[in-house]
Amino acid sequence: MKVITQCGGGLCRPPCRRRYEAWEDRGVNGATPTPPASSPQRTESAFLLACRRRPVPHTPVWFMRQAGRSLPEYRKLREGVPMLTSCTIPEIVAEITMQPVRRYGVDAAIFFSDIVLPLKAIGLGLDIKPGVGPVVEQPFRTAADLDRLRVPTPEDLSFITEAVQMLTAELGPTPLIGFGGAPFTLASYLIEGGPSRGHEQTKAMMYGAPDLFHALLDRLADITAAFLSVQLSAGAGAVQLFDSWVGALAPVDYRAHVMPASAKVLDAVARFGAPRIHFGVGTGELLALMGEAGADVVGVDWRVPLNEAAHRIGPGRAVQGNLDPAVVFAPWEAVEAATRRVLRDAEGVEGHVFNLGHGVGPQTDPDVLARIVELVHEATEGVAARN
Repeated sequence: MKVITQCGGGLCRPPCRRRYEAWEDRGVNGATPTPPASSPQRTESAFLLACRRRPVPHTPVWFMRQAGRSLPEYRKLREGVPMLTSCTIPEIVAEITMQPVRRYGVDAAIFFSDIVLPLKAIGLGLDIKPGVGPVVEQPFRTAADLDRLRVPTPEDLSFITEAVQMLTAELGPTPLIGFGGAPFTLASYLIEGGPSRGHEQTKAMMYGAPDLFHALLDRLADITAAFLSVQLSAGAGAVQLFDSWVGALAPVDYRAHVMPASAKVLDAVARFGAPRIHFGVGTGELLALMGEAGADVVGVDWRVPLNEAAHRIGPGRAVQGNLDPAVVFAPWEAVEAATRRVLRDAEGVEGHVFNLGHGVGPQTDPDVLARIVELVHEATEGVAARN
């Protein structure tokens, strides 16, 4: 297995090369190869059909964070390997991504990575601390900090290309979902220096230095667009833009300060023709705006029923979600009832991808997730074709 070592602030693969010293600040369009053609089998998958609001053989299922910490095989593979290091070793990435596909029979794989990886790849001083999350060595405060952000090239992210190509070959007709962090959530980590409950420093910059805040989000939009483009160029069949913390904003602030940057990311990858999913937590009041930003599918957390969410989002977009992740810890009878309620709420919507309303918790019983997949498939076989 290849080993990644730290070198000069970047991530290097032996023999050691300073891959992140010479930068070419290219635009996303100029740096991205021609989008690959999707295989007919993958194009006709239940997941992609639902994303495109077309008839499906059954409601497709995948779980956010299905690849990772709840699986014993994942924990065994990750022993002694730091999180961000594991994201740069194609063999590890491919194996972790495949583990839930084999175990659950889900309708899509989610690429194992982290939203801060492209920032680490351009030499930014940050790490993921267990039990904490991303921690930034020097929080962003002034316009001079923008000089630390550069758009990564495909060469900088060659380990991503290699991992995606390995996965698409192994997955066959099962689509691979690539993902990236939305500009607001990435900006929050950079400004706060790590996770934050109140986002005080982030909002202080947004309100007090809006030009700087917009410049930061615009730069991060270019970085995320490049990260997603590399995944799509290598064969990912869809992408999800995660905006984990955007629920902290009021709609008026989202529209004025955040929506343009998210729209820039989604527009930048539109040429690939792959479904674009946009998800955030606590975004019940933002659902329509998140769809307006350019999403083909809007992810919904567990707080808003899917029929109400579809009404708020409006026509022309599919919905994804939204079983409460905590429900899976209840007895199976309660899990089954809650799962069927989600399916009932989704009846009549233009397209539905079943998921949790957020990620799989680390203590989740994998057997329960497998039973949920089986239940959704059986309950919607044939019936879901009307969606």
